[in-house]
Amino acid sequence: MASCNVSKKYKRPDVTASNLYRDSTNADTTSMANLPWKSLFADTVLQGLIQEGINNNLDLRTAVLKIAESQATLRSAKMAYFPTLDASVQATKAKSSQAALNFPAGIGINLNTTTYQAALSASWEVNVWGQLSSLKRQAVANFLESEANKRAVQTQLIADIANDYYTLLAYDQQLAITQQTVKNRIEDVQTMKDLKEGAVVNGAAVVQSEANRYAAEVTIPDIKQSIRETENALSILLARAPGPIKRSSITEQQPLSDLKAGLSTQLLRNRPDVQASEFAFRSAFENTNVAHSYFYPTLTITAEGGLSTLQLKNFFDNSIFYNLVGGLTQPIFNRGQNKSRYHIAQAQQAEAFNTFQQTILTAGQEVSNALYSYENAISKQQTRQMQLASLQKSVEYTKELLRYNSSTNYTDVLTSEQSLLAAQLSGVSDKLQQLQAIVNLYRALGGGWK
Repeated sequence: MASCNVSKKYKRPDVTASNLYRDSTNADTTSMANLPWKSLFADTVLQGLIQEGINNNLDLRTAVLKIAESQATLRSAKMAYFPTLDASVQATKAKSSQAALNFPAGIGINLNTTTYQAALSASWEVNVWGQLSSLKRQAVANFLESEANKRAVQTQLIADIANDYYTLLAYDQQLAITQQTVKNRIEDVQTMKDLKEGAVVNGAAVVQSEANRYAAEVTIPDIKQSIRETENALSILLARAPGPIKRSSITEQQPLSDLKAGLSTQLLRNRPDVQASEFAFRSAFENTNVAHSYFYPTLTITAEGGLSTLQLKNFFDNSIFYNLVGGLTQPIFNRGQNKSRYHIAQAQQAEAFNTFQQTILTAGQEVSNALYSYENAISKQQTRQMQLASLQKSVEYTKELLRYNSSTNYTDVLTSEQSLLAAQLSGVSDKLQQLQAIVNLYRALGGGWK
């Protein structure tokens, strides 16, 4: 009985899943991955968009269909334990040659025969070497992989919708800042013209102020194009035709401040793509068992029985027939196909294991990157506030000096205003980085499917 068990039992291989978060000494097992996505996003408009995406996204629908396919394959693998059963009804008319039968002349034998037959036939392959069991376990692994892939699609979808939504809010804010800057610079142009009439500045300052105004104004179409393209991309995620997206503002966002990454070992049960890669490895492991079983004999039992007669009127009278056959087939020479199948399965199993390891390492990298990005965004925002305050004063001071001090050049005002606009736009980018770092950390930890 021990020798009949040629299949190996699966157990999770040793993979590196600890200390994956760089510079992290956290020992708390609390992870934000366990938060429902509605608890992470307080913006009700964003909540509605995410729910719409979950309901309608085509990639997610395709992932659900993949589950249905795997489920059908699993049912087929379970039914492989049962015998096949076929029914047949046939009538056969045959004529034989007397010369071919080599009968002596004068013997009255009917060479024309009509046979009527109705039969049931069954065939059953005995699961001696565990091949059918391995096929069933492989089908189970493929089914679980398809479910994990569906969850992975959902976590990525939620992250993509949130990131695109926050990007839209950032573009809106940058557009508003730029449009206000253009209004301010139009006023500056008029101020320069007034100062020129008062002989405080020359014509060069007026022309420079106009160029400064146009330098800000020319960026507005690019920002609007970015808004349009992001709206279209978000519409595709929602399975809508491209169109406008209802949204709030970036100033209304209240990002989660208490970020909990938990332990890196929790990625094995939280990250759907890590789960899917392990199930893919498990499927390859069982496929190796199946390939190994081809080296051993197969035991097949077939049975057939029914009614057979030469005269239809006597069909039910003494016309019963049956046969029962048990066959054992041992492969001897198969042109190397069994060996090739086994070596291919072993190589595919090793590839799947490498992919499993790579997925875990990539997950750790993504978590580390998101944590560092969030820390950087917070640090930059603090410094940016001081920079903006200083630049605002610089613009105000240089404008005042230009009014009353002829030695002040308009280039100083120009430089201050350009630096202030760049800092204001960068401040919006800092806020966007913070919001997206939270989203990316949530996805990297495996949040969004529970």
